[in-house]
Amino acid sequence: MKSIVLLFDEKEIEQVEEVIVPALQEQLKLKLPFNNDLIVELGMEDFVLTYLSDDQLKELLPIAMENNWRLGLLPHPKMVQARQGFGVEGKLKSSLEHLLAVEESMDIDLLMANGRPVFNSLVIGESFSIMTGSIQETAWGKFWERIGYLFGFFRVLRAHLFTLEMKDRKPLNTACLGMVIVQHGQSSLLSRRVLEDSYINDGRMHVIALAPRSITGLLWFGITSLFRLQKSNQLPPFAGHIKTGSIKILSDEPISYTLDGTLLSSQELELEVLPKVIRIVPGKYLSVEKTPSVKDVYKVEILPRGEARDELVGRPLPFINHASTEEFKELLTVLRANAKASSSFLVLMVLSTFIATLGLFGNSSPVIIGAMILAPLMAPIISMAMGVLRQDRKLIVGSFQAILWGMSFAYLCAVFITWLTPLNIPNDEIMARVRPNLLDLGVAVGSGVAGAYAHAKEEVAKTLAGVAIAVALVPPLAVSGIGLGWGDWGIFSGALLLLMTNLAGMVLAAAMAFLFLGFSPFRLARKGILYALFIVGLISMPLFFGFMDMVKEKAVISELNGHRIENVILRDISVRQVRPLRLAIKLVSEENLDQQQILKIKEEIESLLEEEVELEVTVGLKIY
Repeated sequence: MKSIVLLFDEKEIEQVEEVIVPALQEQLKLKLPFNNDLIVELGMEDFVLTYLSDDQLKELLPIAMENNWRLGLLPHPKMVQARQGFGVEGKLKSSLEHLLAVEESMDIDLLMANGRPVFNSLVIGESFSIMTGSIQETAWGKFWERIGYLFGFFRVLRAHLFTLEMKDRKPLNTACLGMVIVQHGQSSLLSRRVLEDSYINDGRMHVIALAPRSITGLLWFGITSLFRLQKSNQLPPFAGHIKTGSIKILSDEPISYTLDGTLLSSQELELEVLPKVIRIVPGKYLSVEKTPSVKDVYKVEILPRGEARDELVGRPLPFINHASTEEFKELLTVLRANAKASSSFLVLMVLSTFIATLGLFGNSSPVIIGAMILAPLMAPIISMAMGVLRQDRKLIVGSFQAILWGMSFAYLCAVFITWLTPLNIPNDEIMARVRPNLLDLGVAVGSGVAGAYAHAKEEVAKTLAGVAIAVALVPPLAVSGIGLGWGDWGIFSGALLLLMTNLAGMVLAAAMAFLFLGFSPFRLARKGILYALFIVGLISMPLFFGFMDMVKEKAVISELNGHRIENVILRDISVRQVRPLRLAIKLVSEENLDQQQILKIKEEIESLLEEEVELEVTVGLKIY
């Protein structure tokens, strides 16, 4: 049987007398209200049960540590942080039953910050609201709370310069929006589901440093976490993680931080985990590992240093991420190399056009797709986009020359093959590329964004083949060459318009993507963006009419297909021409149709469509 000494908050005497004392019965040796003059002499078997607030418990802990008391914590209404940090159940009666039933106590660690105990968390700067997206419970009941945090991102946020000094490592000079420091991840609400392999008795703390490069990066994380239906054990992509026994955080200006909900300030913060200094009966939800891992973790590669750090300090967090000088130089080196009409570039242009032209004549989609993958034309287009964005005349001229030389060789190849080939009737693959519309411009825009992003991010460069297939630059070039070889102006001009649509759409979209990725300030990019918009606007005019024609075609087919005129059913409707409207229709009837009946059907169709039509009629007889 336990010999219990009860230390309680005298403001909660009613709860003590009505609930706690009756539950302890004859095990209660002594009950005392807690105050600063507390003097208690305990035996080896005595068990100190506390019903205290967070503030009172912080005053008691040094005494308990000095005298090696065995503690059990009851959930006081104002013991919020300690309840979370020590895994104490929130219901008083259940917590009492648990503490009375458990006999074994454990020696556990305690995190100290400038000599003050940390029960749950220490937060520097703007860290808590950012972390909420990944660490709060994701029930829809929290939805409006999450919305509030999300809009909080729009405040003026500033990164601050910090120096992190760790044992046996060089000091880390970085800039971040804020930090979250917790002793363990298994029982703290702040870091549960985020930190793995973390326990209260492993002699380590966790420092999570948050260093977003832009408001958009923060918003994207906030939006994705806002609508995430399942809990995530991943840190934000802009967070560094340090697991260590001690660390010192310094700054040139006073550090404002929140320790277990209390706002404090200091020029430096010295944090240390004191191993096995408290004897405690573990709370119901406190995870304790018998053989905890004591391995340190230093995942700090994401944290900005050098020039990237200096660009973030001393000004509000930018709306979009500004690429560092190193990132820009690396990308620009690649783009300048891509802007040259090298021999390998010209060879690939000829080969891809050769394959595409044969695939078009053979009406073979797989062959045409293979030519798209082989085509290198996208590389100088992305280079031109960067030149337009940054008004780099040399890059623009080099890219334009590469595109011009590549297209010239491709045209010669396509025309030559067309002259050698006895086929001179357009098939489906050819005709599919002579009537561009706004949907094609949309594909070009999406492909331009994807191409720019894939060039800027090495980890997604493998998607370039998919981008090449999506935008399909070489097939319309080959069709245009076929039209030139045939002397067919309609095929040549239609395919050329599709090619110009792809080129202009990709340049504009890629330039905008580079702008939002931070590779140019807007004041420098404005002129180039306006020029590109003007060119795309001009191209969009015929594309708009092409789109409206497509809409009209679909409406005509939807209106007529399956329509019954007396005993005749209209089938297999196709639009041969929009202006004037020319239709190919199959008439399914139970008997032969004479010219008068067909003319009557034509009049009925014109009445339905409210315009004159030219018909190409095929009659199909239904035989029973």
